[in-house]
Amino acid sequence: MKEIADQNFFRYCLLTLIYSGPPTAFALKFLQAPYGKHNRTGWGPTLSPPLAWFLMESPTLWLSLILFPFGRHALNPKSLLLFSPYLLHYFHRTIIYPLRLLRSSSSPSKNGFPISIAAMAFAFNLLNAYIQARYVSHYKNDYEGQWFWWRFIVGLVIFVTGMWINIASDRTLVRLKKENYGVYVIPRGGLFEFVSCPNYFGEVVEWFGWGVMTWSWPGIGFFLYTCSNLIPRAHASHIWYSDKFKDEYPKTRKAVIPYVF
Repeated sequence: MKEIADQNFFRYCLLTLIYSGPPTAFALKFLQAPYGKHNRTGWGPTLSPPLAWFLMESPTLWLSLILFPFGRHALNPKSLLLFSPYLLHYFHRTIIYPLRLLRSSSSPSKNGFPISIAAMAFAFNLLNAYIQARYVSHYKNDYEGQWFWWRFIVGLVIFVTGMWINIASDRTLVRLKKENYGVYVIPRGGLFEFVSCPNYFGEVVEWFGWGVMTWSWPGIGFFLYTCSNLIPRAHASHIWYSDKFKDEYPKTRKAVIPYVF
């Protein structure tokens, strides 16, 4: 009975992840989360951005590490290897990235991160961490299949490429904001010559690689939700840059996918 209840709970959580993508994308066509360059008042009390990022991303680490040992594949070296890129990404996002934001701040940020938005992100990360950790540690059933290593290697190459793009782009943005004392400027160099938001492009590539590695609905569901969340935000940021910098802004840049969109 416990196993059936767990399977049902997992299935409902997975369906929630998959079906939350389209309404998220639709909502973000009209309203962007008010942080970063889209920051605006009216969303309640705020936190410092480094603290907000740490708190809202933290379930991806502590909940994953709590759940993983209870899976039937918890001691399988392949499951541990498969889950390592996920943990690596979120170690960076939860620990390294907030520290970089903190170190780059020469003075307290004028634009806080709304607690309401951080709470929604926290809830999503609870859901997604449960799905990904539970699937890899317990429900994935093809570790001994002949295609496991091919999918893992191809997906890992895609994942690492996306993570490198994401981290390098974020570092450029943080550096520019520090050098210009919080004033936004036009990013130059690297993939910024092709798209306005290579950091979002990198993250989309990452989770596509995760989908290939896991070869599963949980992995593909997370990739699709990432697209639903980040592509509309990238488009809004592209419009923001164009409106702010007018004719100075390169006309050939796309929003998030080089040469395409």
